[in-house]
Amino acid sequence: MSTATFTLALLLLVSADHLKPCIAEETCSLDSGDCHADVKSVFLDQQKSEDLLALTVATDETDGFRRFLRSAKVYDIPVTVLGQNEAWVGGDMHYAGGGQKVELLKNELEKYKNDKNKIVLFTDSYDVIFLAGVDKILNQFEKSGAKILFSAEGFCWPDKNLASKYPNVLLGKRFLNSGGFIGYAPEVYQLVSTWKGTAKDDDQLFYTERYLDDDVRAALKMKLDHKGEIFQNLNGAVGDIELEFSDEDGAIINNVVYKTKPLIVHGNGPAKQALNTLGNYLAKSWDPKTGCTTCETNLRELPKDGKPWPVVLVSIFIGQPTPFLEEFINKIVALDYPKSAIHLFIHNKAEYHAKQLSKFVTEHGSDYQSVEFIEHIEDTCEESGRNKAISHCVGLNCEYLFVVDSIAHLDNKETLKNLIEQNRPVIAPLLTRHKKAWSNFWGALNSDGYYARSADYLQIVEGERKGVWNVPHISACYLVQGSILADEHLRPTYTSSRGVDPDMAFCESLRHNDIFMFVDNLKDFGHLIHADNFDTSHMHNELYQIFDNQWDFEQRYIHPNYTACFNPNHTNLQPCPDVYWFPIVTPRYCDELVAEMENFGQWSEGKNSDPRIKGGYENVPTRDIHMRQVGMDKVWDYFLEQYVGPLSKHIFWGYGGPPRAIMNFVVRYRPDEQPFLRPHHDSSTYTINIALNTPNVDFEGGGCRFIRYNCSVVDTRKGWMLMHPGRLTHYHEGLYVTKGTRYIMVSFVDP
Repeated sequence: MSTATFTLALLLLVSADHLKPCIAEETCSLDSGDCHADVKSVFLDQQKSEDLLALTVATDETDGFRRFLRSAKVYDIPVTVLGQNEAWVGGDMHYAGGGQKVELLKNELEKYKNDKNKIVLFTDSYDVIFLAGVDKILNQFEKSGAKILFSAEGFCWPDKNLASKYPNVLLGKRFLNSGGFIGYAPEVYQLVSTWKGTAKDDDQLFYTERYLDDDVRAALKMKLDHKGEIFQNLNGAVGDIELEFSDEDGAIINNVVYKTKPLIVHGNGPAKQALNTLGNYLAKSWDPKTGCTTCETNLRELPKDGKPWPVVLVSIFIGQPTPFLEEFINKIVALDYPKSAIHLFIHNKAEYHAKQLSKFVTEHGSDYQSVEFIEHIEDTCEESGRNKAISHCVGLNCEYLFVVDSIAHLDNKETLKNLIEQNRPVIAPLLTRHKKAWSNFWGALNSDGYYARSADYLQIVEGERKGVWNVPHISACYLVQGSILADEHLRPTYTSSRGVDPDMAFCESLRHNDIFMFVDNLKDFGHLIHADNFDTSHMHNELYQIFDNQWDFEQRYIHPNYTACFNPNHTNLQPCPDVYWFPIVTPRYCDELVAEMENFGQWSEGKNSDPRIKGGYENVPTRDIHMRQVGMDKVWDYFLEQYVGPLSKHIFWGYGGPPRAIMNFVVRYRPDEQPFLRPHHDSSTYTINIALNTPNVDFEGGGCRFIRYNCSVVDTRKGWMLMHPGRLTHYHEGLYVTKGTRYIMVSFVDP
């Protein structure tokens, strides 16, 4: 399909008699716009009543061609397709070529060569979108005063040496573009009848040479649409235009340089990606009032009443150690799609996850139709692993390939079904890093094919504009129709000839084959993990992920009832005067923090001499490990700011500012080490004390007694935090542990 091209010839039937009222009147000039209003009105009304014969040349049907046909339908332009089922022999249209288009047009116009009642509009269609109906197009053509009007661009292509031969223009684009022209049938036929080239010769060069011939240009009254009154070519002119929304036409293009509103837009040359972005809105595809009008059309209905479901190869790629892989796997298992219709393909390059993935395959592999597992010891590179997934999908004759990288968390279990229902060739669910603009798609490309931000990128990412968006690059998670993979001419590859990464290579091959990629933000599908800085040197490495992956940290480690503490109707527990009790972390956090400390193992001796603190002396020593010793000091400072500080402001009215602590530590009490702590004041404005295990289960005894109030808290709750003033009022002691081991996490806040 990469060598196919598509063109359109619109044969507009206009009676010569209908033109006479304006032509015969000497004082009336359509070219100058001085024709009497009533005569113009009659002329335009008669234009609207004429039959329209639209001819398009298409040797293959592409996404761009379907988009073109949709725009023609929106503006009531019927299209008949020529050249179907014929081989395209006009060359690779990424380069010079396209003579086959001239041949087809010449043959079709043979029967109209003497018919002065017809006007021909000829445009490419693969990269063209209509923005108006025939009445507006004809009106602008008549105003031009030309017999043949070609579109214009800012580049002399394909032979730049011809630039000096072009007539000078005072305002507008100087050079001919053959992607769109309009003219009377006899003149257009006279022009194309001089074609003597081959199908692989260049059509634009042919038209250029005809135009540059002074005698031909004068005889056929050929002109260029310098200011884009009808045709807007985008190459080199993307900065000339702005997208506008009108109540009548939805999204339209305004050429701010020449003050025109083009009626046909052409993404010529490297501007096809710009056209794809504009195409998300144009031809009444999306506007602020109605939203996405194309999102509910051509949907695929999923099976009902026990009918077989489309077979999907779910391909999972783990390219590096990735935090929260446990949750990632659980979300794959939870996808709401029959596992009997799913084949699994797993490619793991990270030894760190080997046992975890083997366990997943052992426990869940039999639920699926089949499992192909490429383990890290096979040393298969990413590019090869991804290409193997494509080949595996083809071999299974699957209807879809669903690619999911380990950084893509599908929080919405309906994701796979929703993507299939959209019935797009390649479609990705929008996924972003939490509270970041980083996502799994690019809205635009720079000249080297790398990331560039489109004007609407943030509006899509932040959900201000909802829809299904044509984009030039996707990654991390996407669905590919199996029919694309089965066609060896269309099949994408992860192998690059220019050394880019596999994701870029994959998208480049799709773009080269004119296959559209879409990103869907109609629903919330999930989010992306940030894995680049993942440090695996600890025992429980996700404990340190509060900065890079805070949302996931919260889901695993913050107590599910934490936010209820801020509910105005919630009664916060107060076991002793000005001592507050809050749920703050999960039991899992407690267990992993204790395990992390025991794995480190360097507990203090519980003596006054302590080289870890400033001055080297601790007045009330405990057996403990400081957060700084296990590399968690900054993590815990941020924890205080994010989760403890809001609670302190909620309870201690008028107390403000972010909390800071010079001592954050885990304490261990044992009967044979340090069973209790003598009465003392804390060197803090307030202190927090989180119970890390459970009384009468993990230990007996223990607790905290506030001496002034003769009030003790002994039935501590795992994952709950005591918050109390540190100085003056809350003199307290640690009660005797008689059996087992008690662990608490302590912070002296605002010393």
